[in-house]
Amino acid sequence: MPRLSLWQNGAHSKDFSFIDRRISEMFTVGGTGINVHKYLGPITQTGSTDATKPDYINESAKNIQDLLFLENRDRKYDTSVYNVRGIYQTADIDFNLEQFGLFLSNDTLFIVFHIKDTVEQLGRKLMSGDVLELQHKKDYWSLDDTVPVALKRYYVIQEVTFASEGYSPTWWPHLLRAKVVPLVDSQEYKDILNNIAAGEDTDSTLAQVLSTYDVNLQINDAIVAQAEAETPKSGYDTTQLYTVPTNADRTQLTDPETIIGPDGSTVDVAVTTPDKSIEGYLTGDGLAPNGFPVTSAIAFPDNPSVGEYVLRLDYFPHRLFRFDGKRWVKVEDAVRDNYTPGSGTNLRSQFIDNTANVVVGTETIQSRQGLSKALANRKKIT
Repeated sequence: MPRLSLWQNGAHSKDFSFIDRRISEMFTVGGTGINVHKYLGPITQTGSTDATKPDYINESAKNIQDLLFLENRDRKYDTSVYNVRGIYQTADIDFNLEQFGLFLSNDTLFIVFHIKDTVEQLGRKLMSGDVLELQHKKDYWSLDDTVPVALKRYYVIQEVTFASEGYSPTWWPHLLRAKVVPLVDSQEYKDILNNIAAGEDTDSTLAQVLSTYDVNLQINDAIVAQAEAETPKSGYDTTQLYTVPTNADRTQLTDPETIIGPDGSTVDVAVTTPDKSIEGYLTGDGLAPNGFPVTSAIAFPDNPSVGEYVLRLDYFPHRLFRFDGKRWVKVEDAVRDNYTPGSGTNLRSQFIDNTANVVVGTETIQSRQGLSKALANRKKIT
């Protein structure tokens, strides 16, 4: 009589099949229905001249759209929806106090699936990128009265492993454990959000109902507006500081200054405008010291007065000059600028949010582009 053994030299025995059927029945009886949107792979791209973005002949979930960043930003999903059963442990919202700060991890779920059932339904195992709709989490009582339908709950699979509790005495796994997080309105899931109706009695898409993009944009605009009101410019504000007018030897100016005119004549003029501004890191704002008036122009006036200020707008950054009776002397450069990208008048604006195009030979290159394009190998242009 042979020895009793549940391990059959690497083969699925009848014991395995019996246990597997019992586990499948448990999922059928007690599992929750989950709709699966099957990930098919990145959208096929053709005519690419970028070696990091290859052209794929076949459609496969194993394809990688961007080899540089290892990303699949434009994902394609099956138009069919597959229904499987899953089991997970519900939990209350708890604060994670194991590290500095407060972190909510209640949105991350670990759902267990029966391997054979999911393979029979999908044609493959569940994988990272598949999108799940948890039907039992549908919210029929939204606090927003403008929402025309019940709010569905979608999750995206981040990783899939064999569940430790899914191994039977035959030493073969029966269960998959999927780590899922809530679906967000991002580029990766546009194929789902923009092409699936939010409900039966509405023409709105999932993106229009579930997306928080408009709300986040309004919040961001409000924060930027308040930040610009409280800190309108970079650097340091010196307008509240008084600058003492001085003589050529930097002593305080108390007597009229003797000015030698272009014809060699001398004139005593009570010049009260300082010839220097407060120097420091990012203190230049293009404003005259002590609140004196400034003329903004692209050329100097023909008959300037001694001590007159002119802000030259044709300089980049704008430059403030003062007329000393003989020549126009630089006072400062207007380096203080708005923090908002793309709205300034200094060199920083040329590097942040620059929407201009550069023409090199016959090729037009966008100044603002992703690192994957900027770092890509380009043919030498002669």
